Amino acid sequence: MLKKASLLEAIAGKNRGLLATEQEKQAILIAITNVEELNPTSSPVEATHLLNGNWRLIYTTSKALLNIDNFPLYKLGQIYQYIRVETNSIYNIAETYGLPFFEGIVSVAAKFEPVSNRRVNVKFERSVIGLQRLIGYTSPESLIEQIEVGKKLTAIDFPLNRDKQQGWLDITYIDDNLRIGRGNEGSVFVLTKA
Repeated sequence: MLKKASLLEAIAGKNRGLLATEQEKQAILIAITNVEELNPTSSPVEATHLLNGNWRLIYTTSKALLNIDNFPLYKLGQIYQYIRVETNSIYNIAETYGLPFFEGIVSVAAKFEPVSNRRVNVKFERSVIGLQRLIGYTSPESLIEQIEVGKKLTAIDFPLNRDKQQGWLDITYIDDNLRIGRGNEGSVFVLTKA
């Protein structure tokens, strides 16, 4: 698929959008739209075998995510999204790095509810912000396991008000290894299977 290859080429080296110029951002959005038009999955939310799994963010326009890079002494590392269709759970995990031994983690756990063949409502439930060493973080899977069993972590670990912390996401493209979504705040997300 030529348009998909063009999109991946356009976002290569842009550090999830942090290094993209305004002109590059516009070209990337056009490339995203071109790929969305070729979505091979007519009902992305119902394609649970594709949706379920571990995803890595490769491009976004989300200021909330990209602004993590602005924390003093920290830089944004990998960003993951783990979707567990069987429990309608989403885990967003952003790794940060900077000073040695002070690598961090910013994570949000949420529940999703399908509302159409391409839209899910998302209700954020729990946030965890802390140092990877204190949390015992070794991988996104290990953190998710701790969250799922309800373990209180040595971090800023607090529940979120589900009624106030909610949004929606349209899944505009999905195949075996690429997913594109558009959120309620106008942000675009491009992810690959991790």
